[in-house]
Amino acid sequence: MSVTEVQARIGQIESYLATLDGRVASLASGRAAGASATSSASATPFATQLADAQAAGSSGDGQAVVDTAKKYLGVPYVWGGTDPAKGLDCSGLVQQVYGELGYDLPRVSRDQAKVGTAVPSLDQARPGDLLAFNSPVTHIGIYVGDGKMIHAPKPGEKVRIEDVYDTPTAIRRVIGAESATSGSSAPAAAGSYGVLFERAEARYGVDAGLLAAVAKQESGFDATAVSPAGAQGLMQLMPATARGLGVTDAFDPAQAVDGAARLLRDLTQRFGSTELALAAYNAGPGAVMRYDGVPPYAETRHYVRSIMADLEGAR
Repeated sequence: MSVTEVQARIGQIESYLATLDGRVASLASGRAAGASATSSASATPFATQLADAQAAGSSGDGQAVVDTAKKYLGVPYVWGGTDPAKGLDCSGLVQQVYGELGYDLPRVSRDQAKVGTAVPSLDQARPGDLLAFNSPVTHIGIYVGDGKMIHAPKPGEKVRIEDVYDTPTAIRRVIGAESATSGSSAPAAAGSYGVLFERAEARYGVDAGLLAAVAKQESGFDATAVSPAGAQGLMQLMPATARGLGVTDAFDPAQAVDGAARLLRDLTQRFGSTELALAAYNAGPGAVMRYDGVPPYAETRHYVRSIMADLEGAR
């Protein structure tokens, strides 16, 4: 591409940004009271304007995370703290903020670093994304934008905004992408996993509402759950089943949902109905074949009825 073509392309992008002034202004209102989109744009590097504009249509809720987190600036760090009136630790801050927005996140940072979907790099992070540090994860914060984060640093310090001090070992997007899939059949209780169910539906044709209902029935949306029989994670995959599906970590919600969607797709194709696919997911394909239908197990029949009722209620 020639220099002239590059300059022309930049001109096109700048024109496109101008049409988004109203949208950018709406998102910027929480960042600087009274600042107009025009004045904000004039003081912001072009690359930052472009990134903000690209995110504007799909990640407005992420700014709500930042705005909520800012309410706790100055709260003292207290190890294990979950009460803002007394103090918060890093994961306590994250759980408190997301909880206010209707998302039930795990309590500790290492588990919070597994929710939502992965973001490849800080360059692609959006306001509201989670930034996790160390391996295993021992610290977590909320990305503010412009290379900054809000977090509860350590004992003796207070919740504050500062530069992202190290390369995160995990960046997770909990909310933001869901708004791009209006009309979703996934129930609201799916919370931070809704985007995973939607992506699996798009990839494998398995209804997002069905995946959410299975997760609700299997684990109550607890990505750390382990059953007495040894089933693991959000979708309660047995270790052997997970291996067969190529799922290397059943406690990783993204892997678990992807594997479960493929399994349900295959079972539905094999048995010809959602009810029989659910029965096979619960009791195994052999039991469905042996009884030529839903097995006469009380647990399996309750399982199928409960999920089908959830699906009907969501429609």
